[in-house]
Amino acid sequence: MKKIFYLGFFALLIAFAACSKVDNYAAPGDTVTGATYDEVTGQTLQTEVGSGTRVELLEISYDSAPVPFYFYSMQDGTFNDDKVFGATYKVSVQGPFVPLIVTDSTGVVITDSSQTIVLKNKATLKFNVQPFLRIQWVGTPVLNPDTTVTVRVVVTRGTNNATYQLPVTDINLYVSNTQYDGNNNYDPRYSSLTSYSDSAGMAVIGDTLTLTTTGGALPAQDVYFRVGARINAGLDEYNYNTPVSITYP
Repeated sequence: MKKIFYLGFFALLIAFAACSKVDNYAAPGDTVTGATYDEVTGQTLQTEVGSGTRVELLEISYDSAPVPFYFYSMQDGTFNDDKVFGATYKVSVQGPFVPLIVTDSTGVVITDSSQTIVLKNKATLKFNVQPFLRIQWVGTPVLNPDTTVTVRVVVTRGTNNATYQLPVTDINLYVSNTQYDGNNNYDPRYSSLTSYSDSAGMAVIGDTLTLTTTGGALPAQDVYFRVGARINAGLDEYNYNTPVSITYP
């Protein structure tokens, strides 16, 4: 009986050791880095942290239809993930811009501007895209006598692709106490959020817009302003201008 017990015990030890050996892989340590650029201005595409431009990796080393792996870019359009396994990947980016991969109604690929990389240590990528919208500051923020702040911006098309010549649905002035300002990080007491009907959303393109903070006097602290606008397309994310701040007297 003891012999049977010892044999079973050693068998368990061997099985445990075998499992430990199989799972004892080194952690991923290769890097995918780069940025998404507006193909016309050459500037990195402004987005928001955690839910703006999404980087998609498809490991095609062994599978023609792999499960996608995603991570997000930083606010300034740059991205970096240093915990990726070395392999062959098809890489693309997704966000408030004309898609890099377009298929017809039957699923046949019409255009494909993704990039294929063989990742070994580090790969640096550059994606040129056509944003749905461009938002440009006109002048600088103005501190009003009541300590509200007024800004001016122009919203224009970022693409000539007729599929994405859609009405603007929202133009928002975001207020935050950090530069990481956007739809996922703003102070609702002072931010001015405006939705547009289809006709108004078409008419607003190209106009100089004047936007003023709400809620009365802003607190005497570092305050950042940023304007986001979007159309009903893609991941329904906003295009942005760069955040700016003002100096209180």
